Amino acid sequence: MSRVPEGFLWGASTAAHQVEGNNTSSDIWRWEGGGFLAEYSGDADDSYHRYPEDMRLLADAGLNAYRFSIEWARIEPERDRWSLAELAHYRRMIDTAHELGLEPVVTLHHFTSPYWFAEAGGWMGDEALDRWRRYVEKVSTILDGVDWVCTINEPNMVALMQKFLAGVEQGEGFTLAHDGPLSPDPALGERMVDAHRIATAVLRERTTAKVGWTIAQQAFTPTPGNEEMFRDVTWAWEDLYLEASRDDDFVGVQSYTTQPVNEHGPVPHPAHPDNTLSGWAYRPDAVGLALRHAREVTGLPLLVTENGIATGDDARRIDYTTEALRHLAAAIEDGIDVRGYLHWSALDNYEWGHWAPTFGLIAVDRETFVRTPKPSLAWLGEVARTGAAGIPAGTATFAPDPAAAPGSSALFSRDSPLGDLLDDERSRTLLEAAAPGIGAHPMIGMARAFPLAAVAGMAKDVLSAEALDALDERLRAIV
Repeated sequence: MSRVPEGFLWGASTAAHQVEGNNTSSDIWRWEGGGFLAEYSGDADDSYHRYPEDMRLLADAGLNAYRFSIEWARIEPERDRWSLAELAHYRRMIDTAHELGLEPVVTLHHFTSPYWFAEAGGWMGDEALDRWRRYVEKVSTILDGVDWVCTINEPNMVALMQKFLAGVEQGEGFTLAHDGPLSPDPALGERMVDAHRIATAVLRERTTAKVGWTIAQQAFTPTPGNEEMFRDVTWAWEDLYLEASRDDDFVGVQSYTTQPVNEHGPVPHPAHPDNTLSGWAYRPDAVGLALRHAREVTGLPLLVTENGIATGDDARRIDYTTEALRHLAAAIEDGIDVRGYLHWSALDNYEWGHWAPTFGLIAVDRETFVRTPKPSLAWLGEVARTGAAGIPAGTATFAPDPAAAPGSSALFSRDSPLGDLLDDERSRTLLEAAAPGIGAHPMIGMARAFPLAAVAGMAKDVLSAEALDALDERLRAIV
């Protein structure tokens, strides 16, 4: 017996810059190779040319939807220079999805913008909203037959990035140096709301698509005595954007983990042997919490547009997703209108500066681009064919394993993930001596999966690059 409604979308998601390759006209392309974006995207997964194979793998597995993004930097590589060939390329992607029986869920902006747009002040530039409107108008010409359009991906994360993009404008590259509580920039958040409403108006006038946007939800929970901070954090991170969605056709829910809030704000994920490759807590129940909060704030139909786990163990991916879908099914059974589940990600891809955190249902050889479906793809396809009938029933509760003292025999060096170093007593002692307060730095919670060498360029206020070589030698000496 199906545990999801008829017409439920089962699929996977990608983002253009992360899989296409050679997005040379984008802002991110120019910032790669230092600080936060330590590695280059390069050819990525070459999905620009291989998207038919990627879509066919999803369809052959039994999925019926594919979320992908259109790259503004390809459509308008120079100001007012529009590429009809690129518009035709993305129209072919839409047609290919339809031919394979996949519902295309199209995102118009997934983090990257044309470099000229960024140089003109980005979203806060004087002409930003007008330039965005023109782009959406151009893209609307290829959206015939598309039923689901996401205007902007994770505008709250775009507003958060603004906190440490200031150095880019001054030629310093990305930096995580930041004073005060970690929080998205509310002024930029309001500008993103304006941009979303402009896009929604254009799309409703020119297409028949259902229109919404996707919000990164953290499933925040308050710690005792910090309920006021919890309310402030939840509004700044999520509710500003969810409240702005109330007139939309749907909200895209994007969820990976939960996060407590103390008197200072969101708490970095503590050490735990179950933490994922991204340094996040293993909380598959997060998607259920996110769905319930999004429904409470908006009252709208919901579409899970991203949910997944960074792991090299595909059996663990299946375990995580099984539990996540149990919580999704429980939300549906409690009356929440959920229209689909799109896993992140279809492919192992470029995770914004790093290739190591692997989220994909399909592995990709970095040199040959050969695609190798993982068992999780066939498993999710079977879940789709049976309407999640095999997903176990249960309550909406989840009890994570008790915290355990982490242990590692890894070589502690400048290439070690920061989380491994902070979680090892010997290494943490050296780090704290070299960079007092690094473990409590308000932005470090986002950097635990990054190598120490990258962090040196990201948190200039607590760890200087000049000290890295000496620290590396001392770290190696303790193994």
